Amino acid sequence: MDKQDLERLAGLLQELREGQREQLARQHEALSIQREHFELAKTQYDRANAINDRAERIQAKSDALIDRSGRLFKVVLPILVLLIGAAAWLLFRTLR
Repeated sequence: MDKQDLERLAGLLQELREGQREQLARQHEALSIQREHFELAKTQYDRANAINDRAERIQAKSDALIDRSGRLFKVVLPILVLLIGAAAWLLFRTLR
């Protein structure tokens, strides 16, 4: 190998090294973007879990309220029937 070949070889090696540096810089940038996307996805996941937990608590309260209203209806309905019956009896008794 003569001096010209060595210079050409050194130039090629320099280009390879610069290409590798550029590739490493792009990989670093890509990893940075991936980290940002991961953090965004993690934040959204955590928020979705919090919303889901809140929805479950609201659903549980709603179920309890429906149960209580059903029990109250079972008590109030017979009383209303008795009161309507008594009012009807009084109405018909006074109309005679």
